[in-house]
Amino acid sequence: MSIHSPRFSKETSEHDYHIAIIASSYNAQFVDPLVTAAQREILAFAPKTAINIIHVPGAFEIPLTIKLIAQNQLPDAIIALGVILRGETAHAHLVGNAVTSHLLDISLEYDIPVVHGVLMLDNEMQARERCLGDTLNRGIEAARTALSMIALIDKISLC
Repeated sequence: MSIHSPRFSKETSEHDYHIAIIASSYNAQFVDPLVTAAQREILAFAPKTAINIIHVPGAFEIPLTIKLIAQNQLPDAIIALGVILRGETAHAHLVGNAVTSHLLDISLEYDIPVVHGVLMLDNEMQARERCLGDTLNRGIEAARTALSMIALIDKISLC
């Protein structure tokens, strides 16, 4: 696990961005704080951003929902948030791999940053560390990644 976040420009943007957050309802005690942290971080650095939060039953339903959002709403970025806890079977691994593969495919197909914040974790202690704290909160990191990618794409588009 990396404890160092990527570099992030803390400049405030006055652009009217549209960011969708697609969040799994499964393991809500961990996912909901990720959503709250991501929303708070986005609005701290891009206060005019419209944020559309959509809850889906589980992580497996995230890619289809993101694809429909990408097709119909054309947001500036989409953030996928979820928590998959490994169990005794291969189910979590299969879901995690499918979600990861499809998120990348959707991002490349629609030229929209899709931030992968679906966490595959071994246990609830890891989930608490990554979802409930301020020091290592993956919701904050996902928001920063979305804003960074929007700025990067804007910069590339101006060239």
